[in-house]
Amino acid sequence: MGNASEVTFVSTLDKEYDFLLGTTYTIFGVFSLMGNTILLLVAYRKKSSLKPAEFFIVNLSISDLGMTISLFPFAIPSAFAHRWLFTETVCLCYAFCGVLFGLCSLSNLTVLSSVCWFKVCCPNYGNKFSSSHALLLVVGVWCYSAVFAVGPLSGWGQYGSEPYGTACCIDWYAPHHSLTAMSYIICLFFFCYIVPCTIIFFSYAFILMTVRGSRQAVQQHVSPQNKIVNAQTLIVKLSVAVCIGFLVAWSPYAAISMWAAFVNPDMVPPVAFAIAAIFAKSSTLYNPMVYLGFKPNFRKSLCRDAAKCRTMMCPCVCQPEPTRKSACHPTQHGNEECDSTRLSNGLHESHQACRHCPDGKKGNKGHCSDATPQRTVLMLTGSTHSEVAVSQLSNEMQSDFL
Repeated sequence: MGNASEVTFVSTLDKEYDFLLGTTYTIFGVFSLMGNTILLLVAYRKKSSLKPAEFFIVNLSISDLGMTISLFPFAIPSAFAHRWLFTETVCLCYAFCGVLFGLCSLSNLTVLSSVCWFKVCCPNYGNKFSSSHALLLVVGVWCYSAVFAVGPLSGWGQYGSEPYGTACCIDWYAPHHSLTAMSYIICLFFFCYIVPCTIIFFSYAFILMTVRGSRQAVQQHVSPQNKIVNAQTLIVKLSVAVCIGFLVAWSPYAAISMWAAFVNPDMVPPVAFAIAAIFAKSSTLYNPMVYLGFKPNFRKSLCRDAAKCRTMMCPCVCQPEPTRKSACHPTQHGNEECDSTRLSNGLHESHQACRHCPDGKKGNKGHCSDATPQRTVLMLTGSTHSEVAVSQLSNEMQSDFL
């Protein structure tokens, strides 16, 4: 960072704004840490079945988690203290990590949009896209980001304190007195914002046009192909969500930075940089929400793991009651309608109730209350049927039934 010794690490915002900034960063940090950690755990649990395109989702979560771990622990206490609390070397590392992980996330989204376009619009070639291709592109994303992150450390551009004083990033005022810094900012803005935005826009525009054309073709047939329609709907949702997240998170910071670098830095209030930084750091939240919420295989894995955790943490003591019957009530047609539900194979659940005993005495039924009934299935072994609890089946067999 230029003349680091001359940098004054004192906040230029009011204490109320710094407190609001620290509170916002705390909320972002907690939810980003939880969301990206859960996404990585879900991906690890299903690592053997990950598709090549999903490698970019994992890499995106890694870069977002890296930004969360390397930035928020320093930005939060500094905001509450109304000044940068750490050394100039830490400021340098903070700025480097912010640029590296931020550009990695943006580049990753760009490559992901290109891969989606390749697989949807050019299926003959897209179907040949393999895991080795994905890993090669992931390495390329990190190398591309590292070039611009290492630049200020080697004299191409400068790192410095943010205009609001409680964080560090690229010195946006340096282009006014350094041609080298100006060339860095121009290349950064063009290759790390204009080009990614253009690629993402055209990629998803072509995807949406292809989806619309294939949907109209499907509707002309007597039997619509539901799987194709569902896949197209999923692609549209992901396309819109990723584009909105990209633009909302990074456009304000890019606009404010270019304003300070090439117009009049005195006209840019520090609070504008602070607000833009909040939007940029919020990008770590969007990706877990999009992919855990919209991707069916990730969502199913998450729900299955959450159900297992609830089962392991449940403090109830289960006691089967074979004599208990399903609650039935007469309908308007004179038939009996039962409250029991069916499994996906069409069989009824067995209503064997769990008894929750607060006092820990299993034999004292007067103090017990009914809990969630245990589900069973009928297993055919040779020529005989046997009733087995779903919880006793293997994970693969449970997935077949449920």
